[in-house]
Amino acid sequence: MRKIKLIIAFDGTGFAGWQRQANVVTVEGEIEKKLKMMTSEEVFLHGAGRTDAGVHSLAMPAHFVTESTIPNAAFKRGLNSLLPNTIRILSVEDVPDSFHARIDAHFKVYRYYFTTTEVCFPTRRLYCAHVPAMLSIEKIEQCLSLLKGVHDFSSFEAVGSRDVTRDGGRGAVREIFFAAVNCLDENNAEWYIDICGDGFLRKMVRNIVGTLFEVGYGRMSVTDFATVFKARDRNLAGPTAPACGLFLKKVYYEKPAEFS
Repeated sequence: MRKIKLIIAFDGTGFAGWQRQANVVTVEGEIEKKLKMMTSEEVFLHGAGRTDAGVHSLAMPAHFVTESTIPNAAFKRGLNSLLPNTIRILSVEDVPDSFHARIDAHFKVYRYYFTTTEVCFPTRRLYCAHVPAMLSIEKIEQCLSLLKGVHDFSSFEAVGSRDVTRDGGRGAVREIFFAAVNCLDENNAEWYIDICGDGFLRKMVRNIVGTLFEVGYGRMSVTDFATVFKARDRNLAGPTAPACGLFLKKVYYEKPAEFS
């Protein structure tokens, strides 16, 4: 038996998310079908996380177990020839039996793109949120600084994110290592927010960003954001930001030097 790790990039538009589901098209489901074609085995893929419908990935790690002797280079070529062009396998490698794409992941970086242009270019509509207004980036930066450290993120947790009746575990507590907003162009029209943490609750990033937009618009103050954060009540936070702007950027399996 071999355990093989894939790094996968995908355009989440048109997919019902990462995780396999009955009667809908998902990224995991599509890759598993093509792996079965190549190996003649029932293959189960285990991703580093689960992305929602419309969310994209620049580098999703996943693993599967197989008896196949197909070389890794052939797996990469074969999968990329069989998969739709919205999914691409970036790398294939054998890993130890002890490796697990989700359990062994230490840190994840999510990137959220948004544009404040009056008219969103058609080529960007599927890959960034359109917020056509003057946002206070300074206030957004102040709110992002509040996220750093170990906190309870219940206020930004989607319903069904976890089993709240379960004893033990860390509940909604996560550690954020950095959170920042950056400009992409000289006209200050397109921006992205990077958030790196040791784990994320369901729709946590999109709920944070949606609340940041409320602050940027002036509908909430930085103090309001801090109050909502501490309240541990999702009903007090802002709306969920559109899925199209969110990308899983990178998953770390070792602690980067900058986090030391």
